[in-house]
Parts: sequence; structure tokens; C-alpha cells
Amino acid sequence: MREFGYAAPADVPAVLSRKAATPAARYYGGGTTLFDLMKLGVEGPVSVIDVTRCDALQTLEAGRSEWRLGAAMTMADVAADAALQREFPALAESLWKAASPQIRNMATLGGNLLQRTRCAYFRGTPAYACNKREPGSGCSALEGVNRGHAVLGGSEHCVATYPGDLAVALVAFDAVLELRSPRGPRTLAVIDLHREPGSTPHLETTLADDELIVAIRVPRAPATRASVYHKVRDRESYAFALASAAVGLQMDGGRVVDVRIGLGGVATRPWRARAAERQLLGQPLTRESARQAAESAFAEARPLYHNRFKVALGIDVLTDALMQSKARL
Repeated sequence: MREFGYAAPADVPAVLSRKAATPAARYYGGGTTLFDLMKLGVEGPVSVIDVTRCDALQTLEAGRSEWRLGAAMTMADVAADAALQREFPALAESLWKAASPQIRNMATLGGNLLQRTRCAYFRGTPAYACNKREPGSGCSALEGVNRGHAVLGGSEHCVATYPGDLAVALVAFDAVLELRSPRGPRTLAVIDLHREPGSTPHLETTLADDELIVAIRVPRAPATRASVYHKVRDRESYAFALASAAVGLQMDGGRVVDVRIGLGGVATRPWRARAAERQLLGQPLTRESARQAAESAFAEARPLYHNRFKVALGIDVLTDALMQSKARL
């Protein structure tokens, strides 16, 4: 790892001022992703700006119409909040099913949303071609070992899977980000944060380089109270999803009146399964109808040689998540 500068301003204005003075600096929270990539030589910022000293980024507020989660709160602290567990169980589950206790105690919400892929070709030596790491070099995963890669949202330039869990639930629940930069504030829907790779896999988000995630706002809705985050992985803990589903459900008279579905582990970005949602609205929810909706969510899947199993697995995971959510009503 190369030497780098470090600053820890005490408030958001000071963070933004530091960024304006040092444009090449990187924001960081717990450092659980950035420092790892710096040690691998994938990232090499000349300076980092620690945002965890800013009290304004570490508040948890339950408002009348939405919850507001400070971006520098740790995954562990948010997952442990009893009121959030009752109202947004899928959010809490997406956090405590991620990583390890040690990482959850350090990693921040904002940093978690911005974590980069675990594709071994991206994180490996420069001998492997990776358009995400070096634009125009190629994608070794297309013809290589691609068991963990995406079946949805990929392109001929990249099939790397988005690895996170929290963003999958936030996408399902129409969450919005509060952003700040030296140029002022703006809001951004979480579903618009991550890009599909297309021909520019190295451009992973729609954030400007100087924009800081300040908070996450999650609207209250009846469907979130019976929500579920269901995750299947190679081992029970400290492993990324092979397939996951965040589901929120509201029923009336035995029929679905609201359903929210996010998919993880199977796509190049957090994936909203709107076709499956449309298929379920107004219908009774049975295992058969749940499976039919799940199959529609994967109708456009493009599996590779080693990850073909993800289509069947993803259908099973979403079917189970829908039934688990129904059981919580």
C-alpha cells in the first residue's frame, strides 16, 4: 500500500471544504472496502477524508412518513434498533446477514452502498483483463470462472455482480439518498444510484466524485412491516449472496394490494423485479402464484457457463421470500 494523506473533519461543511481543497481525496467511513482495495492495489487515493467524526451523519430518526438513517451509522447499530426491526424487518435482516460481526461494527451505511464487486478478476492481478479496473482491457469472467457472476443486467463488457445486501432492500422500499457536495445538496433514489455496466463498467454509480451520502430516507408503508430479506449463500455467515430477495407485502381480502421485490446476488446492480410485482398485484398469493411471479423476474436472465444454477436458485429464493413475507402478516 502506498502512503496517503488523512484528515478527519468534525462536521459536514468541513468535510466538503476539505474535498474542495483536495479534489483527488476520497471519502471513507469504516474503511472495510476502501482500505482492502488499497492493499490489493485496485484503489490508490492520495488522501482520504474520514467522515465518521461528523455527528450529523450518525443520527437515526423515525419521522411520521419516513425513517432517516445517517450515512455514517454502522451496520451493527442500525440492525440492532428494535423499532426498525419491527417496522422494516427486511432492512435489519439485510444488515445482520451481511459480512461478519467485526465488519458490521465498523462498516457504515453509506460505505456499504458503495462497496465494489468481489469479482476475482477485478480484485486479482493485472494479468487478468477487467474492464472495470482497466477500461478497454476486456472481461476475463465471460469465458473464465463465472460461478458468482450476474445473470441479470450484464453486458459483453462486464458481468460482475453487485455484492451488497442493504441496497437490495432499499431499492425494494423506494429509499432516497440525501447527497451533499461543495456545490450544494441534492436527492437521488437508491434505484438510480448504481449503473448497469453497458460499455462503461468502470462507471459504477451516478454520484459525482465530490458528492457525499449524508443520509438514507426510507418511506413508511404497510408493506414494509411484513418484509423479509432471504439470502442463500455458500455458508451461513460471512459470505456474499448467491441469490437473495427483499420482499415487502400487503394483502387485503386475501389478495395482494402492494408488493415490493428487490433481488441481490444475481445482477450487476441492486435489482427491482417490477414484472413480478405487476404479476402479483390484485391476485391471491399461493406458492404457485409466487413461483410464477418469480419465474417472470428471471425471464430475461442471461446465464453463463458456471452460473446457470442461479436462475433456478433465484426463482426458489424469491418464491420462498414471498411466502415468508405472507407468513408475517
